Amino acid sequence: MKSIQIANTIIADSSKPFIIAEIGVNYYDIADKLDISPLKAAKLMVKKAANAGADAVKFQTYKAEKLASKNSPAYWDQNEEITDSQYALFSKFDKFGQTEYKELADYCNSHGVIFLSTPFDFESADYLDELMPIYKISSSDITNLPFIEYLAKKRKTIFLSTGASTLGEIEAAVNTVLKTGNKDICLMHCVLDYPTNYEDANLNMIKHLEVVFPNCLIGYSDHTRPDDAMLTVTTAYLYGANVIEKHFTLDKELAGNDHYHAMDPTDLEKFTHNINLLQKINGQYYKQPLECEQESRKQARRSIVATVNMEKGEFITRNKVTFKRPGTGISPADLDKVIGRKVTEKIEKDSILTYEKI
Repeated sequence: MKSIQIANTIIADSSKPFIIAEIGVNYYDIADKLDISPLKAAKLMVKKAANAGADAVKFQTYKAEKLASKNSPAYWDQNEEITDSQYALFSKFDKFGQTEYKELADYCNSHGVIFLSTPFDFESADYLDELMPIYKISSSDITNLPFIEYLAKKRKTIFLSTGASTLGEIEAAVNTVLKTGNKDICLMHCVLDYPTNYEDANLNMIKHLEVVFPNCLIGYSDHTRPDDAMLTVTTAYLYGANVIEKHFTLDKELAGNDHYHAMDPTDLEKFTHNINLLQKINGQYYKQPLECEQESRKQARRSIVATVNMEKGEFITRNKVTFKRPGTGISPADLDKVIGRKVTEKIEKDSILTYEKI
């Protein structure tokens, strides 16, 4: 069984999924709405995510000048996020540094949730190293092999998003990790489109990745709008995703690139409820009668029953018996053992035959 141990949590291909609430940089907008500091907003979101059932929360760590050129065009829905360049957008949300992330990591630890943040440059990767057990690599960096190698050499588990990538590009990234001696890899199916239309979610790719990369765990990073029952991410789990990541907000109505397709605490609670119910109803693998079925085995099955009165010494023929509930006598499966035998004591019509009477 494939498994990866993260802190005190074991992620395995037969256990419940590891749920990541991706706060990203949404705390800036929450801070503006609530008129509090970004750090307080980030902590509030951590607390809400932890209470709703997240195993981990994830931020994004970058500086705009290290991430995008000043003429990098927008590629998102500008009806939802009006900023017209990547550089301009990232510049609005890059104020946190090592001090803030250290405080957030400590806060996460105090609330029983794992701190994660996606690094987008070498400097942030270095100072995040001591704060988290996983390096999550963005789909946008799947061909950034020097960066992937740098992270893999730190010997932490690698979660690699695969949005907008070919199998060849994924294979090159995986091999880059493996050649460092690091074998703890989770490939995250992802569609790099915000929001992802339901018909583009392509959850079957989870199954495909599992076949092509049998030595990797498989996860899913979701960018669809939350459906009422959180069926998309629940289905991803049923299809084999051991890690589920989805953007997280406290207000899906806020303007901005990562609010309108994010889940809120209520959505996350629905998802964790789904998972908990699935854990209950999945049950055991091997078919055998359950303890709760033992009484039913006796009462709901049938026994061989007399259709006529039979006297001692009389031979039992087929027309003298039928099959009725309960199943506490001789089973119809043993009819051949009964036909032709003598009755040892009087048997009343409609009574259950037992071996003591024949």
